[in-house]
Amino acid sequence: MTEKADILLTNALVLTMDGGLNQYEQGAVAVKGDSILAVGPQAEITRQYSAAETVDCGGKVLMPGLVNAHTHVPMTLLRGLSDDTRLDVWLLGYIMPVERQFVNPEFVKLGTSIGSAEFIRSGITCFADMYYFESAVAEATAAAGLRAVCGQTVMRFPSPDAQSYEDSLALTREFIQEWLGHPLIVPAVSPHAPYSCTEEILQACAALAVEFDVPLHTHIAETSFEVENARRDWGMPVVPYVKKQNLFDAKVLAAHCVHIDSGEINTLSHHHAGVAHNPSSNLKLASGAAPVAEMLKAGLNVGIGTDGPASNNDLDMFEEVRLAAFLSKYRTNDPTSLPAITALLMATRLGAQAMHIGHLTGSLTPGKRADLILVDIHKLHNSPHFSRDPNGVYAQLVYASKSTDVSDVMVNGKWLMREHQLLTLDEAELLAEAAELAKDIDQFLIERESSVLSKLVAIGGAKQEESFEVQVKVKADEPAAIQAALLENPEIEVIYSRHYREFDTYFKFDGEDSVLRYREDEFLNDEGKVDHVRYRLTLMGEPHEREFPSDVVLSRSRFIAPADQSLRFYREYFRPNREIQVVKERRRWLVRFRETEFYVNLDFVDRPDLGTYLEVKSRTWSRKDAERKSTLVVELAQALGVSTGETEAREYVRIAEESR
Repeated sequence: MTEKADILLTNALVLTMDGGLNQYEQGAVAVKGDSILAVGPQAEITRQYSAAETVDCGGKVLMPGLVNAHTHVPMTLLRGLSDDTRLDVWLLGYIMPVERQFVNPEFVKLGTSIGSAEFIRSGITCFADMYYFESAVAEATAAAGLRAVCGQTVMRFPSPDAQSYEDSLALTREFIQEWLGHPLIVPAVSPHAPYSCTEEILQACAALAVEFDVPLHTHIAETSFEVENARRDWGMPVVPYVKKQNLFDAKVLAAHCVHIDSGEINTLSHHHAGVAHNPSSNLKLASGAAPVAEMLKAGLNVGIGTDGPASNNDLDMFEEVRLAAFLSKYRTNDPTSLPAITALLMATRLGAQAMHIGHLTGSLTPGKRADLILVDIHKLHNSPHFSRDPNGVYAQLVYASKSTDVSDVMVNGKWLMREHQLLTLDEAELLAEAAELAKDIDQFLIERESSVLSKLVAIGGAKQEESFEVQVKVKADEPAAIQAALLENPEIEVIYSRHYREFDTYFKFDGEDSVLRYREDEFLNDEGKVDHVRYRLTLMGEPHEREFPSDVVLSRSRFIAPADQSLRFYREYFRPNREIQVVKERRRWLVRFRETEFYVNLDFVDRPDLGTYLEVKSRTWSRKDAERKSTLVVELAQALGVSTGETEAREYVRIAEESR
């Protein structure tokens, strides 16, 4: 008497990807409910089991569904948004501003649904996601019938779904409680990256993951720049730093790990962390090639991920598996370093183990969920076949097969695609909705790119108030006499003094009067040594609003933002038509003169060699106040022993430009 199954899959080349790498050339799989009941030779399985539905697989490969170990699936809607730029420019200059403007639960559901359709078509049955409004990701994923580890993002910056990290943590707790125990969704905590979180955030996320026994999904050591900053700011590499924050108390899934050394690899292995290798994304963004062979040798569970479709730009795991094998061979200069069978293991069982759900999926093993695909290896691009080596089929799948060769997909015992036809998603409807949204995003970026100010505001941090200054500038032939007058004139009270070395890079743009200044201020102590450094962006508008007698200038438009990225970043983001460098030593005093505060600057401009200038200025907010101060700045300059007969109304950038 036979045992009852729900579905029998017969006439297949079965690759189990289990611990013994068992395969059955004429094999079969029995499915009951959501799980695999039995796997083995067809004659044996059909003798022991019967089912209401028997599927003749036509000699195709029957194997576990592919596991995408790292992605940001709603970003299908940002695919192709700003290609061929560096990671920081791409992320901070384009992706994040668009996300702040457009990302909401509806955006996330649409993007996840489109990504899910692509997943199913390319044989992906399970993925690890990290994004905002992750409950909406989970909802759309479950509706499509896919399996996922869904990580709610936590970071120190305001995000589309939370104004503070406390809000993100609270949202994550609610998300975990809502989805814990779901048959398809495993909720997770996702502190974005060590550089985008604080120590407090990392520790809190680890504690939350431990409390609910869920995975913790994060980015680790993706770029060399990140690692350099870690050593500079924390005095140690990234992995020891996150270990110090108790991150490895949790079940960690670490994406990228491109720039880690052998000690860090051993730390990850010791703490049973999983790693998600993202070959296409790392190559496209020039992040480098992860030491995958070394990780595998150390016993790490290393999976393969596509990363987000905005940085890849597809969700094709067949492409990723092939590239992972090639990239390791190139990195090690050893064609044997990552054979096809190992690459396919990374995309199935090892990937599931890296995501800490190996007990559920990743291999065709009785008791695991019925997550499986059929792949037709009898296509023109995959012929002929050689049977002398039983491992030849793995090479066929990794080096010659395409995602379009996937004909059928089952997850949790339910069909999601039969003979290339999607059963749970309306592809045409999704594409039409995405096309309409793309028009809105295009228009947003077109308007933003129309002015330097809008681009400055888009990357955050700009103070969007205009300040006005009354100022006079004059050549100073005897700076020592001016300094003496500051201390000796009874009408002048010195409140404080500062000493700087200023390195200014001015960006100029065709068709705009605005000038953007990137300034590096070196604060010098009494011995003339650098005490600390400050970086600022200043957008300066028209050179002047009005000139008063003696060329006193009312200047305007100082939009100020902290410059927390490199000069190279701003150069690539703003794309100026030309640049002008001005370097000077500045001595500054804040003084009180006739009951009014003024800044007095002595500027020794040595690049270009413009000589020494005295600059007297004061903030103002009204026309009447400006008129009063326009008289006082001249009188203060004269009190310092400087003739105001020949004043200079131009900014240093304009003097430097005209002196060329």
